[in-house]
Amino acid sequence: MHRLLRCVALIALLFAAPAAASHLVTGNGFGFTVVAPETGQATSFYPHPYSFIRPEPGKPLSEGVATANFVKAIGWGRGGQPASAEYLDDSQVISGRRGASSGEVFMPFGLDRAALVIVQDSAGGGAWRAQWRHPLRSQRAVSAAGVSALLLRFAGIDQPLLLIPLAAVRTASAGQPLAASSAWALVALDRAADTEVAIRDVVRWQAGLAAPELAAREVAQFEQWRVKPTVRFASDAERHLWRQSETMLRIAQSREPNRPDRHGNGLIVAALPDTYFTPWVRDMAWSTMALLRMGHQAEARAALLAYFNARPTGKMRSQVNGADYQVSVVRYFGDGAEEPFFTMEGSTNIEFDDWGEVLWVLGEYLSKYDDPALLQTETPRGRLYETARDFIVRPLMANTERYGAGRIVAGDTSIWEERQKDAKHFAFSTAMAIVGLGEFANVAARFGDDPAAAQALHDVDLLKTGFTAAFARNGELRGTLEPGIKNDIDGALIPIINFGVISDPKLITNTVDRMSLLKVASGGYKRVRSTYTDPKIFEFWYEKEEFLFVDLQLAQLYRRLGRTAEADAMLARIEAKAAADHDIIPEMYVAVPCKLFPGRIGDPTGALPMVGYGAGAFVLHLLDRESLGART
Repeated sequence: MHRLLRCVALIALLFAAPAAASHLVTGNGFGFTVVAPETGQATSFYPHPYSFIRPEPGKPLSEGVATANFVKAIGWGRGGQPASAEYLDDSQVISGRRGASSGEVFMPFGLDRAALVIVQDSAGGGAWRAQWRHPLRSQRAVSAAGVSALLLRFAGIDQPLLLIPLAAVRTASAGQPLAASSAWALVALDRAADTEVAIRDVVRWQAGLAAPELAAREVAQFEQWRVKPTVRFASDAERHLWRQSETMLRIAQSREPNRPDRHGNGLIVAALPDTYFTPWVRDMAWSTMALLRMGHQAEARAALLAYFNARPTGKMRSQVNGADYQVSVVRYFGDGAEEPFFTMEGSTNIEFDDWGEVLWVLGEYLSKYDDPALLQTETPRGRLYETARDFIVRPLMANTERYGAGRIVAGDTSIWEERQKDAKHFAFSTAMAIVGLGEFANVAARFGDDPAAAQALHDVDLLKTGFTAAFARNGELRGTLEPGIKNDIDGALIPIINFGVISDPKLITNTVDRMSLLKVASGGYKRVRSTYTDPKIFEFWYEKEEFLFVDLQLAQLYRRLGRTAEADAMLARIEAKAAADHDIIPEMYVAVPCKLFPGRIGDPTGALPMVGYGAGAFVLHLLDRESLGART
């Protein structure tokens, strides 16, 4: 079987190379740097690990205050030379070549700062050159710990940028300071007064190593962080994709410490820059689940604490029956403040499935790790357990409605971020309430709160009864209570089945058969049958493209149904496409080429690299495959 899978993957690889390679991203939890693989140049350097720092005063529906970006291009050598860039040993270190010269670009985890390290390893390639994204306002020499550095200030950016040489210094023009050395640490500071401490931090981190040795040390330290996989890989390509996905999950998580004006430590962005590098509650739940099931307890714990420490939240009480709540109904700004809307929709959103998903992750974490201290941890609303009970469980149940002899979750925008004006009763939101409250019953019992555990189980029974009556009608499982072609077959029904909310074989078979209605030209599946008719609307095109989260969920269901060959073929196709594109899993593949999603049919598109619905979903698929194999 493994030989067959390798053959399938090789054949797919021949046809999988994208028209244009995806960008590469390095990060260390304090910032991000983007590298163009076709040029080897760094094209962005963000001094924070998220796209928007905080809400924009007076503009409640804006994206917020954008994170600064220092760099337009940093590279070495001259144009016209052959250039390339790749991840080094599946890490966040990006190794580049230009002509006969080589170098590395990375943000080191051993340095708790927004620091970009650039190293040119071999001579003859020309000096480093930079194009800054904003006009240079000032430049002055600074020194500490026997090191001379440069402090740069740019028009339109409050944060200074500190340039610290990591190798011998030579004379260079004032207009190209990076030409003065073959290796640098570019450190973004909160304020100029931090200069001396930052220089000492970098000197301590370098620890006397020659610049060309720094990347090798970083990779070695990254290997020490990894956990031994519990998965038996079907191919070497699959192993590399697992490792690179593990890397993506790590660099997507904020390590910025909390402080009075910032409460985002542990948040995980949905995708890496330059698209949607924003912490969505839902995507973060899938990332956290992947980390905890892999064995990365510290990162999973930090993510859970981020949900409970983020603030201010509860901004949409008027639209959730007056209930105060802790977990955002959509996503977060980088400072941990709730962002209760997806601005491409132009209005606020309410996504009740978020609350169920956080309870799901909390329950799974406590089932895997013996960590009673987590529930006792103090949060802004009290101990974590009481916060979960009073500000997630209670508002969730306060936003359910009677349906038949049971209950269902009230109308919302749910998993696919529908427009608020089109809010419906979504099967996925009620399903996640069932899953989350089932997990919370175990959490409450673990804490010794037997009345809350009993109440949660009672609520689960009511929701199961309501779910069956509302969404399993006339022998078919439907995505919404409200009739309509868009959601009568819905990609979100597949994870509902995988969660075990539905076990009726006839319903499952019927749902899988009807997924053919969502099949697209690129070979996989879209989310829904879009009803948008105006090409000027983003969703008109977005909902026509192939969505990898749906593909991976359907492959998982195929495995559960014993349709292993079909599952293997779907997975091999994704793995082959990723192998042809730096082991990056995108949000989507092009099914209908257009200006928003250009390229050939099958090219990666949308947000990429995708984290929760990309790297996280892939990791969870392999872990589920291993679990199913062990049971059989």
